[in-house]
Amino acid sequence: MTKQKLLYIEDDREIGSWTSAYLIDRGYDVHWLTSGEQALQVIGGCDLAILDVMLPGLDGFTVGQRLKKEFPHTPILMLSARTAIDDKLHGLQFADDYVTKPFHPDELAARIEVLLRRFEKQTPAMIKLKHLHIYLEENRIVDNNTETEIALTGKQYHIFSYLLRHPNQILTKEQLYEGVWGASYIDGDKTLMVHIRHLREKLERNPGEPDIIETIRGIGYRVKQ
Repeated sequence: MTKQKLLYIEDDREIGSWTSAYLIDRGYDVHWLTSGEQALQVIGGCDLAILDVMLPGLDGFTVGQRLKKEFPHTPILMLSARTAIDDKLHGLQFADDYVTKPFHPDELAARIEVLLRRFEKQTPAMIKLKHLHIYLEENRIVDNNTETEIALTGKQYHIFSYLLRHPNQILTKEQLYEGVWGASYIDGDKTLMVHIRHLREKLERNPGEPDIIETIRGIGYRVKQ
């Protein structure tokens, strides 16, 4: 059985260490970060995010809002020593639960299980797109015509999954680049274009006339579902 993956962001190494160890003992695959800078790059394969509010650099509220915007079907649980009702209300504008510190690890585990059950059916296990069967939980793509698996690089899958999370929406080069690389797009940079070309060579029946990843001339790209 595949372990459920948790993104855990906590800058206090003592708290982070014992909480991660506890959750691993409970059978979860835990990706622990000490800041939110790389959160968008790693959450794609995770089932739930646990965020401390007081983080260096980007605070937990900012990180959580960005994650929920890009991954609306991934539950977010906020952890904070702040007990003021205004802080809780702020967090619950985007987060799905809010736990105050100190907390008992069994309570944390129970709240995680509730959120995972609640969101379990909101994300489809498989997407059918033209001749492709895309297994989201397994990061796997199969050509249904040939019944062969299509191997993508990590960056290629990240680009494609980002497009899939915004079906039928035209995404600009700037949006794609920032969403995948986490940096501002520099006009004239061919990196994204090269990755799109390689993606089409692997995914499209006819890369010269793509019908999966469409180019919207002068704007960007779109995946129609």
